[in-house]
Amino acid sequence: MVKKVLVIDDDADFVESIVNLLEARGYAVASAPNGTEGVQKAKTEKPDVILLDVMMTTKDEGFNVARELHDIDDVKNTPVIMVTGVRKEMSLPFGFEPDETWLPVKQILEKPVKPEVLLNAVADALK
Repeated sequence: MVKKVLVIDDDADFVESIVNLLEARGYAVASAPNGTEGVQKAKTEKPDVILLDVMMTTKDEGFNVARELHDIDDVKNTPVIMVTGVRKEMSLPFGFEPDETWLPVKQILEKPVKPEVLLNAVADALK
């Protein structure tokens, strides 16, 4: 059965490259340009894994979306991989770690992310 990935990111070029990469590996891919549409697509598309950006319509939108997805019964067990450049963009001297309440994601990847790193993260999330 084909695994479905939902990409929630406002960077059209990044989304296009990720869609091409994942589809070339046999994944079905849906995308959304912001958190509001992403949450709706997560509910309707029922993806097997979600790739989520942080900075979209606000600098912290992805953090809020991760918590919102975690509170939706049909979606809360779907692995979320945060793919973000927030640390570099905001010159933050620290990283982020997944946890059950503030950042309920499986993994955090820093942009720019190498294709093989992203593919491995998706494969690991689907195990």
